[in-house]
Amino acid sequence: MEGTGYMKIAVALIPLLPLLGFIVTLLFGKRWGKHAHIFPVAMVTISAVLSVYGFEWAFRHQEETFVWNAFTWIAAGQFTVPWGFQVDTLTGVMLLVVGVIGMLVHYYSIGYMHGDEGYYRFFAYLNLFMFAMFVLILADSYLLLFLGWEGVGLCSYLLISFWFRKKSASQAGKKAFIVNRVGDFGFTLAMFAIFVATGTLQFTGVFEAAEKGEIAPSLMTWICLLLFTGAIGKSAQFPLHVWLPDAMEGPTPVSALIHAATMVNAGVYMVARSYPLFIQSDTAMTVVMVVGIFTSIFAAYIAITQNDIKKVIAYSTISSLGLMFVALGAGAWVAGIFYLFAHGFFKGLMFLCSGSVIHAMGGEQDMRKMGGLRKKIPITFWTMLIGALSMVGVIPFAGFWAKDEILGATFIDGYYLVWAVGLLIVLLTGIYVFRLIFLTFFGENRSDAEVQAHIHESPPVMTVPLILLSIPALGLGLLVGVPPESGWLHGFLEPVFFDLEHEPFTWIGEGGALMGVSLVLALVGIAIAWWLYMRQTDVPGRIAERVPWAYKASLNKVYMDDIYAVVPVGATLGFAGWLWTFVDAKIIDGAVNGIALLWGWIGDRLRPIQTGRVQNYALYVFGGMIALVVVLAWVWGS
Repeated sequence: MEGTGYMKIAVALIPLLPLLGFIVTLLFGKRWGKHAHIFPVAMVTISAVLSVYGFEWAFRHQEETFVWNAFTWIAAGQFTVPWGFQVDTLTGVMLLVVGVIGMLVHYYSIGYMHGDEGYYRFFAYLNLFMFAMFVLILADSYLLLFLGWEGVGLCSYLLISFWFRKKSASQAGKKAFIVNRVGDFGFTLAMFAIFVATGTLQFTGVFEAAEKGEIAPSLMTWICLLLFTGAIGKSAQFPLHVWLPDAMEGPTPVSALIHAATMVNAGVYMVARSYPLFIQSDTAMTVVMVVGIFTSIFAAYIAITQNDIKKVIAYSTISSLGLMFVALGAGAWVAGIFYLFAHGFFKGLMFLCSGSVIHAMGGEQDMRKMGGLRKKIPITFWTMLIGALSMVGVIPFAGFWAKDEILGATFIDGYYLVWAVGLLIVLLTGIYVFRLIFLTFFGENRSDAEVQAHIHESPPVMTVPLILLSIPALGLGLLVGVPPESGWLHGFLEPVFFDLEHEPFTWIGEGGALMGVSLVLALVGIAIAWWLYMRQTDVPGRIAERVPWAYKASLNKVYMDDIYAVVPVGATLGFAGWLWTFVDAKIIDGAVNGIALLWGWIGDRLRPIQTGRVQNYALYVFGGMIALVVVLAWVWGS
């Protein structure tokens, strides 16, 4: 195969360089002080360039799959697992997203984290995350993918709780780690079931067995549902979505890299990678779609009342991930990956822009204390406006083409209720995203005079990544998604999603009409936000007073944290308390203490015979000998 040697070098170095950056920076970065970013940023930059090379290789070899078993990772009897790499067109798309966005976030972090006492540690953790994410997307087996899967979970914990002296940050890190373990348990069970059914965890072997019908239909459904359980945790779907909003306690570059552009996409990627399994289970596909659409509308409902700028974007991420799963469940596999592709850029842009706003506001994240920033931080404003228009789905921005394909697919395939809910999501997205824009950048500034005096645009090391990310947020859809349903990306991913059938898109017809409805609702949502937050600013308060139950439920995240505190957390703590008081204290400690008391009692009874007189001891010895002779005589005599 052409260029195989170069590809081996590339796929080996792509994860290895960030790993080297992590080790070296963690060991020596503290000595480097304010220059601690140089080595890890250099490592991830080279990895990003090699990632682009990997994408370019996939572009030139669309019908081929590069597979390389670098070495034997696990060898236990007949069970062997190689450390293997696989690159196809789906991998190429993920390499481009992770490599490019990861590199830009690293450069952005130089300015954002400047002066932080944990500066070197932050870049070390970012490099470790890049290593784990690259392993995840380059893996050629479920077990190696799971290694990267758990690695990004560990890095998520380290980065969310980066400011660990802040209790809310340390609590958020633990919450993310524990909630993800619930989903990961399902993923682990799925791997056990896959190995029992096929005797391998290599993608090629598993998928071949599935295509030959060697996996029983009922077992196939359970495997898919267990895999999706893992995806629910990692991609923050209901009911395991609760960790993602709290993850905003971490530095903003963490929000952009891990919780918007890369890590949360891992669940979507894993389900898409498992395409040959899921297409054989209608039940699993339906579950994926139902969970996705419910999560999407649920998160949009909550986002509409949040006041923390990062939490609004966090809930929009949950909602967008739900739409990706809707696409996969409805069989619109390319549309789901197209949205993942576009979402990585415009959502990463939104988070980095929010970081620039927070930087300008001296750390303030409450939008009620912002306003009037449009002229003071113009680069941030215009780039965030591009990200917002793409997120809402306004033509010709990237999000429009991807989101429209998902909604069109649900209607054409007969999922009319899902399509209707999807349109409602589009409307709500327009409202809450432009609520953020209007409250942040328009009107009068509502912050203290001291804060207003220091509002300024971020330095170039932060604004240049914003400008670079705004380019794909604006033009990516036109480049790879037009004409709809048959654009370049569709042909590029066709070798991976090999069994796709769809009607050709018609501009004047059903396709164009569906596109028009989606666009109109997005614009109506923006118009409603303008009317509520620019013209009739007292109306939102009056609406909240008229339906206080709906407003409070949204503001309090539908009380999900309270439910978790009472049901799983409270029940677990109660059961643990019962185990401690009854089993541990009374039974286990009781048995140990009882034995000690018994021997103490025996000691008290025997203590009087310790007289210190030799003649008494001789008498005891003589009496013991007689007793021993009697016993032995009785035993032998019988």
